[in-house]
Amino acid sequence: MNQQEAARQKRAVLVSFWLILTCVAAILYSLHTGSIRLSPYQVLMTLLGYGSADDSLVLFAYRLPRIVITMLAGVGLGISGAILQGLYRNSLADPGVLGLHAGAAFGLVIFVSFFRSLEGMISLILPLFTFAGAVLAAILIVLLAYDRHRGVMPIRLILVGIALAAGFSAVTLFLSLRLDEGTYAFAARWLAGNVWGREWANVLALLPWILLLVPYVISEAKVLDAFLLGEEVAIGIGTPVRRQRYVLLFAAVALASASVSMAGGVGFIGLAAPHLARRLVGPLHRYMLPISGLIGLVILVVADTIGRSIFQPNAIPAGVVVAAVGAPYFLYVLAKTKS
Repeated sequence: MNQQEAARQKRAVLVSFWLILTCVAAILYSLHTGSIRLSPYQVLMTLLGYGSADDSLVLFAYRLPRIVITMLAGVGLGISGAILQGLYRNSLADPGVLGLHAGAAFGLVIFVSFFRSLEGMISLILPLFTFAGAVLAAILIVLLAYDRHRGVMPIRLILVGIALAAGFSAVTLFLSLRLDEGTYAFAARWLAGNVWGREWANVLALLPWILLLVPYVISEAKVLDAFLLGEEVAIGIGTPVRRQRYVLLFAAVALASASVSMAGGVGFIGLAAPHLARRLVGPLHRYMLPISGLIGLVILVVADTIGRSIFQPNAIPAGVVVAAVGAPYFLYVLAKTKS
């Protein structure tokens, strides 16, 4: 290992340490805030098994599942954005911007049209519907952005994604208007980025997607590095470009759709997390991918905590908090890209 590589590795470890420390602080704060407040002492005693029945119910049945959901979804969204930006060499690529969230929302509305209840184990199949909707959106985007001479064009990819997102959103709105009042209210909160997954069954629905796909994507970091060199160079060094592009695109779609299925239509995390990760640890994906996941985790946990605690008694969706910061950041990235 040369000196430059050792310095990069040391920086990645240091950044990871501070991100994990920030996340732990946010989680500890989130555990004792909410409509029913628990003191830090009550939280500690409950975690050690000495809390009252009411404290245990609040902590283990309501707060911990929600926090785990935000952690998993944040990792999934951050890494999904990093994959898309690496595949198409475009710092504006993001699951929300490309229309994958709109496709997932279409799948969600189809799901709630058939299954009126989202409680218990029925939620395990919700990610399959959001995944199917996101896959449909991804297929349409790739087909419409593809040029037979130049392949998938990054600029056309963004424009097609924005157009398809508008189309899917219109269809989703039309279908949601046909739902009953309670189901429509859930769909509206989901579209606003409300973290609705608050049971351990919801954690079980999301956990396999993250556990299976995140290690696989990190193991393919060198392939994503090859894509950064351009398609011709990647082919020249022996990378199976077409196959790897579709496999990694499948992984990005799966991570994004599974994450938003439980955390709601949260945008901008897939845009901001990889961009910040590149600034902190450089463009090499073996460092950038894990850092993107950790940044996504921190953003979503902090946003959900802010939405639940600071704005009491009227909690606001985490997606609104993220958008309040993400929209100006998106404009900043757009301005930097133009320049």
